[in-house]
Amino acid sequence: MNSIPLDPDAVEAIQVDAAAIETAVAAIVPGADPNADLRLAISCMDLTTLQGDDTEDRVRALCARARSPLANAPGLTTAAVCVYHAMVPAAVAALHGSDIPVAAVSAGFPHGLSPLPTRIAEIEASVADGAKEIDIVIRRGHALTGNWQALYDEVTAFRTACGPVHMKAILATGELGDLTTIARASHVCMTAGADFIKTSTGMEKINATLPAGAVMLRAIRDFHAQTGRRVGFKPAGGIGTADQALQWIALVRQELGEDWLNPGLFRFGASRLLDNVTGRLA
Repeated sequence: MNSIPLDPDAVEAIQVDAAAIETAVAAIVPGADPNADLRLAISCMDLTTLQGDDTEDRVRALCARARSPLANAPGLTTAAVCVYHAMVPAAVAALHGSDIPVAAVSAGFPHGLSPLPTRIAEIEASVADGAKEIDIVIRRGHALTGNWQALYDEVTAFRTACGPVHMKAILATGELGDLTTIARASHVCMTAGADFIKTSTGMEKINATLPAGAVMLRAIRDFHAQTGRRVGFKPAGGIGTADQALQWIALVRQELGEDWLNPGLFRFGASRLLDNVTGRLA
C-alpha cells in the first residue's frame, strides 16, 4: 500500500471519547458458533517465536505446526510464521511448498530506538532473505511528543524498504499514554502506507487491550471511509486463551463486520494461543 500525503492538522483534530470506547467494549457479544470462530482464529494466527534462545530447530518445529495446526483439519494452516531476522532463512526453507508466508519483526524491534539507517537495512535484509511480511515497530517518542511528521516520514521510509511485501506497523499501545494518542498514531501509520496496524510487540508491560483495540478498529473504519483503503488489524501480546480470541473476533465483527474476519485483514500475534485453542476444539 502506497503512502498518501499527511495532514498534521487533521491528525491533531482526532479525539477519542473514552466513555464511548468503554461502552463498545462492554457491548461485545460472542459469536453464535464459537467452534467456527476458533477455527477462524487458527487461520488468522501469526505463529510466533521471539526468544533469545531461538534455534533453527525450534523454528522448523514451529513451521511444521503452522502447516498442520489442528488434527483432523486438512488444509487448515496458520496465516504466517513470525520470527526474528536471523531465523528468516530457516523459516523460509521449512515452509517451502506451502502458501504460508514468513513474517519478520524488524526496524529495531522491540523498542525502535536503533539508528534509522540500521532499521531500514534490517527490513531490506529480511525482504532479501524471503520474508513476505514485515512487522515494523514505531519510535514511540514521535507519538508521545506529537511529532506526527517525524512518525510519518519514518514509517514511509519503512514502507519504501518493504517494497511489495506486507508491512504491519506495531504501535506499542501500552506505551502511548492515552486513547487519543493511539488513534492519532494509527491514522499516521495508515497514511504512511501500513497494510496492518498492530497493538503491541508482546514485550511491553501492557500489551493488547480491548479498549486500545476498539480505538484502532474505529481508526481503520474511519480511514476506510475517508480513502476507500482497507487496512488490517493485528492484536498481539498477552492473548493466550480461546476465550480471549473469541472476544477479539467479536470486537472486530462488532466494529468492522465480517468482511474483516479473514487472514488478509485480521491476524493474531500468537505464541501460546494455539495450544489453548486446539485444546478447546479437541
